[in-house]
Amino acid sequence: MLVVKVADNIISPIGYDSQSNFNTLLKGQSSLKYYENELGVVEPFTASMFEKNEINDLFSSLTSKEKYTEFEKIAILSINKAIQKTDIDISSNKVLIIVSSTKGNVELLDDNHSIFNKDRVLLGVSSKKIAEYFHNNNTPIVVSNACISGVNAQIEAMRYLKSNKYEYVVVVGVDVLSKFIVSGFQSLKALSIEECKPFDKNRKGLNLGEAGATIIYTLKQEEEIKQNDWVAYKGAIRNDANHISGPSRTGEGSYRCLRYILDNEKIEDIAFVNAHGTSTLYNDEMESIAIERMGLNNVVVNSMKGYYGHTLGAAGVLESIISMQAIDDNIILSTRGYKEKGVSGNILISNNNITTNKKHFIKMLSGFGGCNAALLFKRGCAL
Repeated sequence: MLVVKVADNIISPIGYDSQSNFNTLLKGQSSLKYYENELGVVEPFTASMFEKNEINDLFSSLTSKEKYTEFEKIAILSINKAIQKTDIDISSNKVLIIVSSTKGNVELLDDNHSIFNKDRVLLGVSSKKIAEYFHNNNTPIVVSNACISGVNAQIEAMRYLKSNKYEYVVVVGVDVLSKFIVSGFQSLKALSIEECKPFDKNRKGLNLGEAGATIIYTLKQEEEIKQNDWVAYKGAIRNDANHISGPSRTGEGSYRCLRYILDNEKIEDIAFVNAHGTSTLYNDEMESIAIERMGLNNVVVNSMKGYYGHTLGAAGVLESIISMQAIDDNIILSTRGYKEKGVSGNILISNNNITTNKKHFIKMLSGFGGCNAALLFKRGCAL
């Protein structure tokens, strides 16, 4: 049995569906903007954020007597748009919802948000509100594992489906920015005031972003796989326990993920590696070393952070969807912001859109605490 994508959706400052997001990226356009005196943050920053009241306006089209936070609204909107593409009864006990987020409603810790109970800051409580909107009585699973959350959540979906406990798993990744998040990254000296430059020698740090992204998965027999089906084929999570915030200098955890998912696979079948590519000094260096160690030197590497910024718990889901869209269109997207190689690993980084006929790709993520994850995706006709 294979884990197959049924439907997807992306809601971001670029657009409200997956196709419009992909079309904008094809043109090389970004949603990154320079902000001053925003979110109560003293220092200026560059990020991808929804316009004020944008999500409220979108959510007004949905009928609800309940009050929801911005985080919850984005999740509900994205799930709703994805589920509308199917005939799935999301209220069924055969449907599980998995929520991927790093910070959820963390802004509720601020006393100014008294409209909601303080327990709403707990991701389990907030995720249950999301599930209740869809009248789904299953306890939602929360994945909050730093930057790898979105890939981690998809691997959890694969495990739950293969356990035969559920017929469908809805994976939604969401994060919104707040003073807590932006100032936290600023305190780590991790943010660039300019638009980020993944893998570039002049990179100065990352930009943050807001988004919601949903993938719905189910199981199919191998003989049922259609030509345009996307299969989440193999996933791995490895923790190298290197440092609370600094990645391994040898890329050990990331390399072990790649080694596992590529066991018995042909590297020449891989169209591209969609890396984490945050534009921080150490992340990009580490990934380049892991990719080279795995012998992927001649496989194109790209990053989407120059379009969306780092969307935290949404990143792994959003970037997987866009990568599928790219293969469907026979395209390897460029790494926006990249001009000149600034990592030691011998890797091939895209700075232009490239055509491809290959049907496999790898999605990589790494995060604080030494966590690393990778997924191998295959388009149905290429199993």
